Amino acid sequence: MRKYFGTDGIRRIANTELSPELVFRVAKAGAYVLSKHANHAPTILIGRDTRISGTLIESAMTAGFLSYGANVKSIGVIPTPAVAYLTKKLNADASVVISASHNTFEFNGVKYFSNKGMKISDSIEEEIEEMMDSGKLNEFTAVNENIGIAESREDLVEEYKEFIVNIFKDNIEKYKKDNFKVVIDTANGATYKVAESIFESLGIEYKIINNVPNGININKSCGSTHLEGLKKYVVENGYDLGIAYDGDGDRCLAIDETGEIIDGDKMLAITSKYLRDKGELKQDTVVATVMSNLGLKKYAKENQLELKQTQVGDRYVLEEMLKNGYNLGGEQSGHIIFLDYNPTGDGILTSLMLIQVLFEEGLKASEACQIINIYPQVLVNAKVSNDKKYDFEKDAVIRSEIEQVENEFAGNGRVLIRASGTEPLIRVMIEGENQEYISEKAKSIAELIEERLK
Repeated sequence: MRKYFGTDGIRRIANTELSPELVFRVAKAGAYVLSKHANHAPTILIGRDTRISGTLIESAMTAGFLSYGANVKSIGVIPTPAVAYLTKKLNADASVVISASHNTFEFNGVKYFSNKGMKISDSIEEEIEEMMDSGKLNEFTAVNENIGIAESREDLVEEYKEFIVNIFKDNIEKYKKDNFKVVIDTANGATYKVAESIFESLGIEYKIINNVPNGININKSCGSTHLEGLKKYVVENGYDLGIAYDGDGDRCLAIDETGEIIDGDKMLAITSKYLRDKGELKQDTVVATVMSNLGLKKYAKENQLELKQTQVGDRYVLEEMLKNGYNLGGEQSGHIIFLDYNPTGDGILTSLMLIQVLFEEGLKASEACQIINIYPQVLVNAKVSNDKKYDFEKDAVIRSEIEQVENEFAGNGRVLIRASGTEPLIRVMIEGENQEYISEKAKSIAELIEERLK
């Protein structure tokens, strides 16, 4: 088990668990591992979201990189996918996003991207951890003229904006519905400026909300993890679509005109049909995770599509896509990867792809969702200590209870238990046809886990 990295980088309480001293070591070790074969002084990009601790963590990371001899381009508050895109475009040696994604403001995190703009693999993270704790970091200290140089390049966000606008401008202009209007919830996070600028450039009528970050309101009762306010806004004000991003902008969920949620599974169904009909869905395959709804599996089968499933985490979805040449994949949580454009989940790109489908096919959002039947699904978190969160698999009583519930479904439901990669939780997910029944069972299993592993 890795000591520092979880399923999405390092994520901890800022300035305590994620101390400046730890961040300095992560930076210095990361600079070494990610550029050790380079024959030049490496260049590393740093982007961040709007958390109050962002500049603190960025200062420590910058110090670590400069100490190693790497040069830093600080690109300011910017969505994660923009950092991934710019890393590739500028031929940087690596990049870092300082964000805790959908978590509350007191958390922060560090996510590394390779020179290809992709999240680094488990094996590279393990190598960075090994270097952090090896006692060798002092051997890689730059001196004299070899010390790195940092510069501010917040202007680079305009290159990402131009990239996104150019993907959609022709089709949006050709098929745009004049009476279509969308409300955009930026979660007081990293998309709060650039999303508005992109929608304005494309001439889509929009209203933007939760776009006044103050350092502590990121994801607070807003964004993709708190859809209640957006749902109310859409229905009460007669919008055709509501769009919600998370704190770092790499995921997108939506609300249709009736107030129903369009989650990642629905997004994958809608966009896979659209791409397949245009002959652009490679190998007629969609990649998702084991958390995806049973309805997505049945949709794929009914539409002669292949559905490949991976362990939870968009990095594992991407690995499967790269390994076998697929170009569409994602997670129920709204991380959708359109690999023809960007090698990471991109909330703004995903929302515009959905809007493009609605425009081209002349559909309301609710009508587009009719191609997939989503099974009721319940997710309950069992709170356990970090050192016990993988022990549920060894407990015979817990295993027996899970097997009993699964047998009762007889193929029309399932139970999935997994440890969170970022928090001291075990997630109990159950789906089936009866909402009341699965809610009761999920709560019962979660309580059993807490009792057995306390």
